Amino acid sequence: MGIIIGKALDGTKPKREWVYAKKPGGKLFRYREWVGYALLLFLIAAPFIRINGEPMLLFNIIDRKFVIFGSVFWPQDLHIFVFGMLIVMVCVVLFTVVYGRIWCGWTCPQTIFMELVFRRIEYWIEGDWQQQKRMQQADRGTSWYLRKGAKHLVFFTISFGISNIFLSYIIGVERLWQIITDPVGQHLGGLISIILFTFVFYAVFAFVREIVCTTICPYGRLQGVLLDDKSITVAYNHKRGEPRGHRKKGETQQLGDCVDCGLCVHVCPTGIDIRNGVQMECVNCTACIDACDAVMDKLHKPRRLIGFYTEEQIGGNTDVKSGNTRAIAYSVVLFVLLTVFGWLLFSRGQVDGTLLRAKGSTYQLRDDGTVSNLYSLELINKTQQDMPFELVAEQAGFSVQLVNHIAELKQGGTAQLSFFLVSNQRNIKSYKTNVKVQVLVGGKAVETMKTTFVAPPL
Repeated sequence: MGIIIGKALDGTKPKREWVYAKKPGGKLFRYREWVGYALLLFLIAAPFIRINGEPMLLFNIIDRKFVIFGSVFWPQDLHIFVFGMLIVMVCVVLFTVVYGRIWCGWTCPQTIFMELVFRRIEYWIEGDWQQQKRMQQADRGTSWYLRKGAKHLVFFTISFGISNIFLSYIIGVERLWQIITDPVGQHLGGLISIILFTFVFYAVFAFVREIVCTTICPYGRLQGVLLDDKSITVAYNHKRGEPRGHRKKGETQQLGDCVDCGLCVHVCPTGIDIRNGVQMECVNCTACIDACDAVMDKLHKPRRLIGFYTEEQIGGNTDVKSGNTRAIAYSVVLFVLLTVFGWLLFSRGQVDGTLLRAKGSTYQLRDDGTVSNLYSLELINKTQQDMPFELVAEQAGFSVQLVNHIAELKQGGTAQLSFFLVSNQRNIKSYKTNVKVQVLVGGKAVETMKTTFVAPPL
């Protein structure tokens, strides 16, 4: 195991068992490399790619502005965001029910950075797992400190780069560049954030490592709830492999295909033995599959002693045709959520407005026989182009008089307006009248807001 939690029977705190993972290799590992490096490229490039003048991805919590593939979302779009998050959650649950924890081993940023970047550097500087072990147990001389120092210097430098990429998703590339290039005193908070996140990422990848997957991340703990006998996971075929053991010439004992070489344990990045069954610590990285396949090839035996199996398949029920009821149920829920999400997305207005009565005011009687109410209005342009607009009352007999004349909304921008709603007092039939105010763009209403007009009837 990569980590032991709790206390021993004598009350002492057990020491963490450091994982020295053997360098993986094989067909599945090459596939995982292609997927991982493609995702790394996307992760690094996404903040710099612009669509319709906006970054591809931006999650600016500070300014409450979110950009997803060039589309800008504001706090007023919270309901769309909630549905989007629900869809992501159901997708993760459905994927786990069907395919186990393969997300963790193939697409999780923690695993990709750890296995394809930091551990690669470790192999390059310190050697493979046995060399690392010997180095850790050796006397600490000049060479030891130089190699360890070089490794941690590279780790810290890469962590600094990851910190900047992470912040570019929150504040944007332009503001990040200002923090880096402007005098330190102008962006002290931003500089502290960069340094803080650098140390966090450095600590995670240099020291915490697989503990993120086995203890900190709650996703692994969901496996016990989400997985069943029909879920496809990385599993050891114990019916074929047991009893395990080394074969000797002239030995008549009937043994399974597993020769107990231990390679599946040595290559595991979390340090578990997959032969002990499905475990929370398994991230489905498939390193053990490649290692076992290589041994089976040498022994001229069929591959996939360790492979993608369901418990039903290992148990011999390979002809079972019944579907996974939970997977079907989650699929139905996902379809409904996607339908609602699509409708919300395509029915999303170009302009969003918040209309409020001016504080402390009721109505104003004018000398010309008209009566007016004062309102404040905030408009948000959700499109990627400047938008000339006109403000009108939908009901006949009411007109709009702007206090601050703003006739155009900038792309992705907001505007604060104050205006009077005016009507002849003879048209007022009751103390409160429901009125609709429209925002017109090119003569077409893109937003309609309801309010109450207060005035004494004649």
